[in-house]
Amino acid sequence: MAKKTKRKRQLGVGAASRQLWGAFCRVFLLYWRRSWFHKVFICLVLFICLTIGVMYSISRWYMYTQSSKPLVMGATFIPDYAKSFGLDPKETLDAILDDLNVKQLRLVGYWDKIEPTLGAYDFSELDWQFAKANAADAKVSLTLGLRQPRWPECHMPDWAKNEPMDVWSVQLKAFMKTVMERYKGNPALQSYQLENEFFLTVFGICPDFSRERLVDEYNFAKDIDPAHPIIISRSNNALGWPIGQPQADVFAVSVYKRVWDITITKRYVEYPFPAWFYGFLGGIGKIFTGKDLIIHELQAEPWPPNGIDIVHTPLEEQSKSLNAERLEQRFEYGKGTGLRSIDLWGVEYWYYRKKILHDPSVWNVAKQEYEQARNENFHLMNKAERERNSQ
Repeated sequence: MAKKTKRKRQLGVGAASRQLWGAFCRVFLLYWRRSWFHKVFICLVLFICLTIGVMYSISRWYMYTQSSKPLVMGATFIPDYAKSFGLDPKETLDAILDDLNVKQLRLVGYWDKIEPTLGAYDFSELDWQFAKANAADAKVSLTLGLRQPRWPECHMPDWAKNEPMDVWSVQLKAFMKTVMERYKGNPALQSYQLENEFFLTVFGICPDFSRERLVDEYNFAKDIDPAHPIIISRSNNALGWPIGQPQADVFAVSVYKRVWDITITKRYVEYPFPAWFYGFLGGIGKIFTGKDLIIHELQAEPWPPNGIDIVHTPLEEQSKSLNAERLEQRFEYGKGTGLRSIDLWGVEYWYYRKKILHDPSVWNVAKQEYEQARNENFHLMNKAERERNSQ
């Protein structure tokens, strides 16, 4: 009796599916026969649906290939940015390493900061950051080159600004060599990031965007330190196609979600990309280059209206683009991409909001998220160990 009932249900589902397909075909033919405009419209819709389907399938495939890897949640730290909030940079980094327990840092090595005078180097600030990273058993991705995170993007010393490119580019490589030789043997160093968002021509004050210079710097850095991988980031949220030279060891993408549109709408806008879109970028890049994709800059700080500094923006306005709830959603969005290495952007702001504005809500959310990632990695490691032992 049960088998007959199950068979009837199956037949009923089959009949309903056939009826639905028949109705679809009739509607399709009705519109297809009307005019050439309807034919074009139908073809466009089908093309869009097929494209999205292929993109989504690639993203799911890439997410699956990455799912057994640990989720590495890091942060970018810049001492000057901490100072801009009235914070003590050393205290801020201690809180990041000890309270948040962050184990991956992206650190900057600004040319104008380290070599303010030609041939005279000051590594004191970068040295104490590496020392703290080592003490906390954290790993470092060190930025290299002229273009590095935070305004004005290209951090050229005054003494080099009036030189022609064939002169300052040689001086830049000499600076890079000095930096790499100082830190390539440091236990905390895990990777380099070369020329942050190099081809983003619409943002920053930069004298050159030539691919030839980027290729030359990449080959130069590889010769100096072939042991550590080099990361190169695409231009921004979505644009850029990593099929040209140089072919880095790892590609990176920056992800921004909620920004102030200063040009047209004069309001906060959300980038429309679903999280799986970045899984697609990772998958299509893997197919064509064999390289993985990471998020080196996941927006986790406010974007105030009209270019106003955060410190001059009321807390209520700051919260319109980032508060505790939005930060929690941002972490979930980052994990939803399927990319397994994510550096958060704005950790100094979290501490400023806690320390100066006496609002620990954002900091507490971040602390919870980092703890959750550690717990997930612990279970993932135990699962992998059990599977190895059962073989």
